[in-house]
Amino acid sequence: MKNMLDQKILDSEACIPVPFLDLKSPHIDLKPQLQQAFDRVLNSGWYILGNEVKQFESEFAEYCEAEHCVGVGNGLEALQLILRAYGIGDGDEVIVPSNTYIATWLAASFAGATAVPVEPIEVTYNIDPSRIEAAITPRTKAIIAVHLYGQPADMDAVNAIAKKQGIKVIEDAAQAHGARYKGRRVGSLGDAAGFSFYPGKNLGALGDGGAVVTSDAELAERIRVLRNYGSQMKYHNEIKGFNSRLDELQAALLRVKLKHLDEWNDRRRIVAGHYNESLSEAGLKLPYVPEWADPVWHLFVVRTPQREVLQQKLSAAGIGTMIHYPIPPHLQPAYAELGFAVGAFPLAEAMHREVLSLPMGPHLEPWGVNRVVGALNDAA
Repeated sequence: MKNMLDQKILDSEACIPVPFLDLKSPHIDLKPQLQQAFDRVLNSGWYILGNEVKQFESEFAEYCEAEHCVGVGNGLEALQLILRAYGIGDGDEVIVPSNTYIATWLAASFAGATAVPVEPIEVTYNIDPSRIEAAITPRTKAIIAVHLYGQPADMDAVNAIAKKQGIKVIEDAAQAHGARYKGRRVGSLGDAAGFSFYPGKNLGALGDGGAVVTSDAELAERIRVLRNYGSQMKYHNEIKGFNSRLDELQAALLRVKLKHLDEWNDRRRIVAGHYNESLSEAGLKLPYVPEWADPVWHLFVVRTPQREVLQQKLSAAGIGTMIHYPIPPHLQPAYAELGFAVGAFPLAEAMHREVLSLPMGPHLEPWGVNRVVGALNDAA
């Protein structure tokens, strides 16, 4: 895979579609191990909050260089439960990026708080720390920093502001499993982090799943209670909780895949490196990586004002792409009550008009990468 520049595209490969993301190959590769994990759960007779979840929580916390992991139903609920466990809700405000998937905003909304957007740094797409303080009010209780596309946000700068203001820092690490910031894993960079294990993530389940990662023991315990109907002991409910539990089967499958995550992330880095090296003359805005960031390339996102035309050309060449995301949260009908008009957050709006995600994944073959590069350079 490292010698993609030397790979020639065979005639037989020139007609094969290049998928945006191959979700079949990793599971075929790991089929015997995944089958063993499935059989282990099936034979255990215990399917909710058992040993597989406990073991995965321990293994993933260690992987993230944190003290605790609490498995929950999905990434959105991970963020929402963090906010609720910190007592953040009605009348409070939560700083969120203007450029993100809507789930980041929904977490604040479902906790009862108000999402307050802040524009990104244009070259990294992540929240701009220099703009955060202007958005803070006496009602601000937390900042959610998203590690968008698998690249860490500038967490030292975010943490410095939060410490000064006495507010919490929450990482939305749904796209960044294994990424590092100044040598430290995401998930260990704030007060708590929410992860998603949606199937398309770098570490994906075979269904929905999520986790909260933190070194705050009290927070972890509150989330364990919140995720399970507000109960530590069956039929004894201390608070009004939720049903948000990572199930045994998904935990068992994730334990298998976690062992391969670093290798798969390295493969993504090779693909990203080849894209960056080979597309410098393609007339696209390519990703920028600060020297302190070690991204895991959940997505490889380029920008062009001619996005729709380019996407159509790639589609005609049998190359799959996606748009992450076509409409920013502040212009979604779901947030019409906030009253944001077009132009309220111009950086986010420009990004959402121009971004295009190229094929990416640990099982993207060299010929597929070269097909993408060739098609983009031909379209330049």
